[in-house]
Amino acid sequence: MQMSIFSFGEYIEGRNYKVLDERVVRGSSGIMLLVGFIAFIYGFIIKQYIVLPYLSGFLAFSFFVAVFINPKFSPTVFISWLMVRKQSSLPIGAIQKRFAWSLGLALTSTIFILSLFLQSDESYFDPVCMLCLICIFLLFLETVFGICVGCQLYHLSVRLKLIPAPKEKPNCMGDACNTNID
Repeated sequence: MQMSIFSFGEYIEGRNYKVLDERVVRGSSGIMLLVGFIAFIYGFIIKQYIVLPYLSGFLAFSFFVAVFINPKFSPTVFISWLMVRKQSSLPIGAIQKRFAWSLGLALTSTIFILSLFLQSDESYFDPVCMLCLICIFLLFLETVFGICVGCQLYHLSVRLKLIPAPKEKPNCMGDACNTNID
């Protein structure tokens, strides 16, 4: 079954909730990690701040497209899909990924905005550097170990009743999280 243009995830046989392919998601994280690492080298080692708005803007755009339009149209997801399309799919719940990617959108958008100010005021260096390191660390955890911190925050928010529980309890990366919300 195909996703519509404006959709987050797709239904597959045997699952009553929308899913994404874990291989594609982790590949997308790896691409974002590479972009973040390049931004870190240019901005914080070489001190060429001019590239930071472009690279953080690209990451924010990728998250924006994935969250609000369709992950299939996100540049990093599409490149990842091209790389892993011949591998078998590993379905994971989409709802917690949307939550996590929304947090990623907020983080990269903040970096983007602060990096614009950094162009003319070096006092923004420390907050931009700290947020970039947090972003790189989170992407590293997801890419290398399959640990989605945003997904864990989603499940915590459900357990604390900060957000409503989904009708169907989705699995997460590597089936590592407890989906028993009761």
